[in-house]
Amino acid sequence: MRLLADLHTHTVASGHAFSTVGEIASAAAAKGLELVAITDHGPAVPGGAHLWHFWNSRTIPSVMSGVRVLKGCEANPVVDSDNGLDIPDEVLAALEFVAVGLHPECGYDGKDRVRNTEALVRAISHPLVDMITHPGNEEDFPVHLDAVIAAAVEHGVIVELNNFSFDERSGRHATRDREREFAQAACDAGAWIAIDSDAHIHTLVGEVSAAMAVAEEIGVPPERIVNRDAASVLEFLSARRARSWPASGSR
Repeated sequence: MRLLADLHTHTVASGHAFSTVGEIASAAAAKGLELVAITDHGPAVPGGAHLWHFWNSRTIPSVMSGVRVLKGCEANPVVDSDNGLDIPDEVLAALEFVAVGLHPECGYDGKDRVRNTEALVRAISHPLVDMITHPGNEEDFPVHLDAVIAAAVEHGVIVELNNFSFDERSGRHATRDREREFAQAACDAGAWIAIDSDAHIHTLVGEVSAAMAVAEEIGVPPERIVNRDAASVLEFLSARRARSWPASGSR
């Protein structure tokens, strides 16, 4: 099975990534993708994007190089906000795709499994959150797998199978088996799954071969993979909540 959408990519606005939106879209087009989500890190990550970046993402063309570009974010659970995230609701509501993941220096570095689980489950229960990212990062952010998967199923939130977690260059590589364990549990529970690159440079956009091999090995049903193509992504997101989609072909 070949996936035609990538729901987790980063631009220079994330502070530690190396490509522009245009480069991401061009790379996606060159690889035959139909859709890509721009999910820059929220402001709690050191060097992450300012809130104005997300407000102004509406100026990004919705189609670039023939590829549908979703204006999104990868928000962070934090301890000092009303909604438990580093991006307020009024900004999240203006985005087309909202991912959330635990990251260093955002208030959850103590490796407290119960506290981390509570933060992630709270994020999953938020009505504007669409996906949780790299949940298998056991070494840095241990969580209770059963509680996270149960919450994802209850709220219809995507559980990501992150390709970069299987890359030797990744800081999460040591806990790749836990990423696989999350994918297996999500599959067994009937959760929605996305298989994404987590590209921090345009050359890695759409690179999901390692994660796809894991998905095939554990038998993830194709119909439970959200990012099969642009249509499957937009259908899933439209069913979750009302969004202000651009007109067809809008640039």
